[in-house]
Amino acid sequence: MTRTADGAPAASSAVSRLGLWLIVVAAVQWAMLGPMARVAFAEGVSALTVAFWRATLGALLFAAHAVFTQAPALHRRDRWPAALLGVAGMAVMYVTYFKSVQFGGAALAAILLYAAPVWVALGAHFLLRERVSVSEASALALTLLGVVLVAMSGRGASQEAGQFAVTWPVLLFGTLSGLSYAGYFLMGRPLFGRNAPSRVLAWALAAAAVVLLPFVEWRMHSNTAWLAIGFLAVVCTFGAYLCNATGLRSVPASRAATVATLEPVLAVIAAWLVWGERLAPLGMFGALLVVLGIVRSARRAKVPQRDVAQ
Repeated sequence: MTRTADGAPAASSAVSRLGLWLIVVAAVQWAMLGPMARVAFAEGVSALTVAFWRATLGALLFAAHAVFTQAPALHRRDRWPAALLGVAGMAVMYVTYFKSVQFGGAALAAILLYAAPVWVALGAHFLLRERVSVSEASALALTLLGVVLVAMSGRGASQEAGQFAVTWPVLLFGTLSGLSYAGYFLMGRPLFGRNAPSRVLAWALAAAAVVLLPFVEWRMHSNTAWLAIGFLAVVCTFGAYLCNATGLRSVPASRAATVATLEPVLAVIAAWLVWGERLAPLGMFGALLVVLGIVRSARRAKVPQRDVAQ
């Protein structure tokens, strides 16, 4: 069997690199979430209503994808875990993230949300028994520091850069959003390793939609709003989750979460291109640290043979 320089089977290493690239593609698609959601918000659609339609339309798209590709049915034992993934890893994140933005602004909310790699690394160590090496720990440190600097450089609608309204509500909701985001990686990887991603995500997003249903504002929306919601469902949900779920099948959860932190950097770039928002020098330096952390993580990528998609 051909092996790479670090001793890993060549096929496994190639699958792992492909998985990392799929997670990067997912980050690019997720980065458009903020700019496109602002279009819907500008049309008078509430954030939680957007989240509901995103989950509902996403569930329908994944169900159709599963039927079209003749994906094997979700294992019976994984149905409730998949529903839990949708509730704890998706719906809870949507609600708590929006609440943290409401109480403390987008910058602090982003810092708390993207503390998720720390929770993932700890959870992967204790729950999935993944070993976090010194190299991976340093990559985590670089990315987290970079995310903090990017968030501190941003300007909210009613606050100056770096000035955070640190209150108990924002700390609570922000921390819960980070834990929920971490839960998606931790709960998702074993589910995606045993099942077709489309089946898992159809089930999970349907559960998320049910939980978000009480928050929906039922009224007529403009064509522009529906176009924005459609983009969020097709690109930022269907495309992003499919790429991310497929990548998670061959990439350890802690490394996947680290690579996914590319999203806030890409989101800043998207906001600049779409809305003309500028990134301060501090944010540019933070973005560089995030990229360095991702590169460091990706260069160490390898995967045991048993983790390759079955």
